[in-house]
Amino acid sequence: MDGINLLLTALATGAGAGLQQVAGSAIKDAYTSLKALLQKKLAGQPAALTALTEYEADPDTYEKPLQKIIATHHLDQDEEILQSARHLMTLMQPQQAGQESNIVQNLAPVQGQVIENSGTITMHFGELPGT
Repeated sequence: MDGINLLLTALATGAGAGLQQVAGSAIKDAYTSLKALLQKKLAGQPAALTALTEYEADPDTYEKPLQKIIATHHLDQDEEILQSARHLMTLMQPQQAGQESNIVQNLAPVQGQVIENSGTITMHFGELPGT
């Protein structure tokens, strides 16, 4: 996951968890810490701070502006911020900690499944196509 997507995912996930009663204090603290780091880096940029705050309430509307802000200010390359986002994601999804992928669980019979990030895959089921 690239830095921009990591930050957006961590912010959206952390904001959602922060609104739930069941979220542990460690998750809330990690989210608060990440948001504080971002606010510190964006100090003096009122439009950027507004986009960060509004993203919490409406991620769909503010995703593109926040992506641009993250890229413009190189927040996706700031190791302290990235480490904070990774820490939050580890708390939120411990089963995926250290993995750069998703866990897939099939709950029904599957005839064919491919999990790949790149390349071309052709699958044929039944009779082979004529040559």
